[in-house]
Amino acid sequence: MTQPASQQRIYCGIDTHADTHDAAVITDTGILVEHRRFDATPTGYQELTTWMYEHGEPISVGIEGTSSYGAGIARHLHRHNIRVLEVPRPNRQLRRNKGKSDPIDAETAARAVLARHQLSEPKHGDGPIEAIRALRVARSSAVKAATASMNALRGLIVTAPDELRTQLRGHSTTALLDACIALEADATQLTDPTHATVLALRSLARRTRELRREASELKRHLAKLVDEVAPRTSAVFGLGPDTTAVLLVTVGDNPGRLKSESSFGTSAASHRFPHHLARPTAIVSTAAATDAPTRHCTPASSSASGTAPRPAPTPIAARQRGKRCLRSSAAKSAILPGKSSPPSETITAH
Repeated sequence: MTQPASQQRIYCGIDTHADTHDAAVITDTGILVEHRRFDATPTGYQELTTWMYEHGEPISVGIEGTSSYGAGIARHLHRHNIRVLEVPRPNRQLRRNKGKSDPIDAETAARAVLARHQLSEPKHGDGPIEAIRALRVARSSAVKAATASMNALRGLIVTAPDELRTQLRGHSTTALLDACIALEADATQLTDPTHATVLALRSLARRTRELRREASELKRHLAKLVDEVAPRTSAVFGLGPDTTAVLLVTVGDNPGRLKSESSFGTSAASHRFPHHLARPTAIVSTAAATDAPTRHCTPASSSASGTAPRPAPTPIAARQRGKRCLRSSAAKSAILPGKSSPPSETITAH
């Protein structure tokens, strides 16, 4: 690693793309030093790192898109013990005033790090959780493709010739696939709608069968990997391999970036709305739902604030809310370390 030519402290911003990355360096007082373009390759990553150290000691590097085009450079900088932060996209007002260009976006990313504006620590993406994410992407794609293929097969049967539709009517999904695969079509008579439909149905059935087999195989690998990486989380009641994989991918390979349950809820998009922005809910009488008189009480906090007490939930709503709270609490205690929860498991591959 090249040592810094000067001892000035610098910030760097990187605007990422598929083939090239634009980087800008500013001092800790906000003075633009230089900006340059590098290739999005391992050689380009090393050149970018060396170029940064030539201008000073990097404090932090702001990258736009650490989960897409910036994943490679983020991993490279992390391996070199350089702090990486995710920066948001430039707002429209700034783009309208200063224009839109890659050097401007890189400089804006560097100034966002200097100002500490809407920063977040990105996922490292270099551990077993990244392996789980890759398997989830492949399986989700296979499941969606199998569903689309099966829907196309059923839609084709609806408009098929009468004798063919009668032959395939009333079958279960597995039996329908077997029946369509067993159909014989004459390739020399494809001008006949019946033979062409038979050929199309057999092709769709084979495709659906293969995609389902692939999805099942990926699910077995995913379940095995999830059990090895996070056995405590997998043991939580009600969490299957798919749900557990989603939770682990949300946390990432560096769970220390989530400082509290609130930050975990924000990452999972399950945080609560502010009270004054919450939509009003319908008020249902508890007495009418339970055929029992309701005792009215005024909490001290409500009287002091001058607001009306919140209506009591219905029995069904209370049970549903209790189940959600129980499952959420169990999942959080299994993933996030806390004072009231047992020590969190170490996410390592065995």
